Amino acid sequence: MKARVSIIMGSTSDWAVMEKAAKFLNEMEIPFEINALSAHRTPDEVEKFAREAETRGVEVIIAGAGMAAHLPGVIAAMTSLPVIGVPVKSSFDGLDALLAIVQMPPGIPVATVAVNGAQNAAILAMQMLAVGDVELKEKMKHFKAGLKDKIVNANQTLAEHKFDYRVQ
Repeated sequence: MKARVSIIMGSTSDWAVMEKAAKFLNEMEIPFEINALSAHRTPDEVEKFAREAETRGVEVIIAGAGMAAHLPGVIAAMTSLPVIGVPVKSSFDGLDALLAIVQMPPGIPVATVAVNGAQNAAILAMQMLAVGDVELKEKMKHFKAGLKDKIVNANQTLAEHKFDYRVQ
């Protein structure tokens, strides 16, 4: 089995955030790999990873980083694969990471999710893969229907809470 998605993080301190992407991909039965690589501390390894990812079967890269958050952009500059950036909250409420990832120059796009939004990055990766994969497309439809069901059920549960002055 080859990884279709690669989860990369700037350091293992980002794992608490990036684990949500791994859990979602695992639940959806999408093969993935996980590595820690730093654009600043291991630039040669980042370049090797980015240049070889496609030949190893990777189709989408999810890259999480905090602070200066150059990792997603550096990877995007070295591959034609889609890169999804996850800004990790580590300083300035994660706004520094968000701006570093989202403000890419023309020709080097990085799809960017919310600060600490690793699960949404995995969902977006699945949607990208589902464009050419009927089975994943059906799983995505089922997942989205489940989101609707959660809200419907939540409203039923909220309706059970009785108050003298609650207006229905």
